[in-house]
Amino acid sequence: MKIADAVKARIEADPTMSELPSAADLMRDYKISRGVALRAFGVLQKENIAEPVPGGRWRVVRAGERPDRRPLEERIADIITDDGLEVGAAFPSASVLAERFGVSRPTVTKALDKLEVTGVLAGGGQGKVRTVRAVPTREERS
Repeated sequence: MKIADAVKARIEADPTMSELPSAADLMRDYKISRGVALRAFGVLQKENIAEPVPGGRWRVVRAGERPDRRPLEERIADIITDDGLEVGAAFPSASVLAERFGVSRPTVTKALDKLEVTGVLAGGGQGKVRTVRAVPTREERS
């Protein structure tokens, strides 16, 4: 398909590209229907060039890279140890995390709610900052 070939060329031209354009972007740029855009994504997936991610987006799959397929709440919990946060420290906002993980803010909010239920984070609420309640260990997350 011509659209899939054009997207492949964009991926090859930009080695930093990690996310494919949305179906709406393809429809606008190439003046095609939604069905054609979705078929192009299907072709890229069959060729192991792209894979779907939650939220209706598509991620570029590069040779030699292994994407982290763990649940979002586990990847978010890793921020505590990776960034050296201690108990009582302010936790990044849902907007910041959505940008960092390439997902929507409501998706991040659901993951943060799960971390609050498990006692890793102290609840924030609208306009309030979430804080670290406990530093998770590998055993707690499994």
